[in-house]
Amino acid sequence: MSRIRADKFVNNAANGAPELTYGAEIPVGVGLTGAGGINITGVATATSFVGNVTGNVTGNVTGNVTGNATGLSGTPNLVVGIITATTFSGVPAGYNNLKATLFS
Repeated sequence: MSRIRADKFVNNAANGAPELTYGAEIPVGVGLTGAGGINITGVATATSFVGNVTGNVTGNVTGNVTGNATGLSGTPNLVVGIITATTFSGVPAGYNNLKATLFS
């Protein structure tokens, strides 16, 4: 097996990152570290994640979720503890007792 030792790897023009045509493998027990970011197009699989998530999230979420949630929907029904609302719509006609309880 060959070994290459170098301080830096750059592309052929020495003005950017080298292209890893066939990808790169990181052995078990070795990490990828650095101060920059990692941009992934496609699927990223991890056993855990630390940090903020932005964009659309699909699939099952487990663990503690904190922050502001908007546009929630799903099956089964969402279960929550306390609901604070600035407006409410959807109390059917004839359910004045519910309306009075909700807005008393």
